Amino acid sequence: MALAGTPRSRGPRLRRALTPYTLIAPTVLLLAVFLVVPVGSVLYSALQHHVVNEPYDDAFVGLDNFRRMAGDEQFWRSLAFSAKWVAAEVVLQLLLGLALALIVNETFVGRAVARALVFSPWAVSGVLTTGIWILLYNPATGVLHHLAELGVGDAGTSVLGNPDTVFGAVVVAELWRGVPFFAILILADLQSVPRELYEAASMDGAGRVRSFLHVTLPHLRDAIVLATLLRGVWEFNNVDLLYTLTNGGPAGATTGLPLYVAQLARKSYDFGYGSALTCAAFVILLFCSILYLRLSRFGSGK
Repeated sequence: MALAGTPRSRGPRLRRALTPYTLIAPTVLLLAVFLVVPVGSVLYSALQHHVVNEPYDDAFVGLDNFRRMAGDEQFWRSLAFSAKWVAAEVVLQLLLGLALALIVNETFVGRAVARALVFSPWAVSGVLTTGIWILLYNPATGVLHHLAELGVGDAGTSVLGNPDTVFGAVVVAELWRGVPFFAILILADLQSVPRELYEAASMDGAGRVRSFLHVTLPHLRDAIVLATLLRGVWEFNNVDLLYTLTNGGPAGATTGLPLYVAQLARKSYDFGYGSALTCAAFVILLFCSILYLRLSRFGSGK
C-alpha cells in the first residue's frame, strides 16, 4: 500500500486535479482561435494605415487613427445616433415587452395562440423584417398610401426619405422584431414568481398595482437588467436592419457607428481607420456595460 505523499499516491491526485482543465481545454482553444485572434488582428490593423486599394502606402502609424476620430464629424454624428437609437429601442422594447408578458401570463381563451403571435416576430431574420417594413412604408402601395386615401396624412409621403420621420420609422420597424425578446424573457421569469407572495400581499390589503410594484418588479429585476444589457449591446451593433432599410440615410440621419465602420470598409476600403473605430466601439460598450451592472447591482439580490 502506497504511503500518502509518495510519488505513486500523488499520481492519481494530480490526474484528478488536471481533469477539469483537460475537459475545458478544447473550449479554451476554440475561444483563442475564434475570439482572441480576430480581436488581436483588429487591434493590429487599428495601428496601421491600411487602405486596400493603396497597398503601396501601408505603414505603422501608431495612434494616428485614434487621433483622427477627434476631428471626424461623421464619427461623432454616428455615435450620437447610436446612443439615441439604443436609448429609444431599449426603453420602448422593455415597456412593451413587459406589458405583453403580463398580458399573456394571464389565463384566457386562446392564450397559446396569443403567445405564438407575440413571439413569432423574434423568429424572423433582420433582412426579412426589413423587406416587410419596406413594403409597409412604400408610399405608393403601403399602409401610409391607404391611410392617405382615408384622409390621414399626405399621399406619396416617404417616411424613410424624410429626415424628420425616418428615425421614428426605423424605431417602429425594430420594435416589431425586438419586443418579443423582452416578452419571452420576462414571461419566463414571471412564471417562477411564487404564488404565496401574491397571496400574502393580498392578505395585507395590496391591490394589483401594489402587488406589481412590490412583488412582481423586485422579482423581475435581474431579468430586466440582463435583458436590457443584452439588448442594448445588440442594438448598438445593429447593422442589418438599418443598412437594408435606409442604408444610413437620408443624408446620414440613420448611420450608427457600426454601420459607419461597414461603410468605410465597403466604400473606402479603409480597414485601418475602420479597425480603430471598432476598438473605440468595443471600449465604449465595455465601459457602459460595467457601469450599468455596477449601478444596477445586478445579482446582488437587493
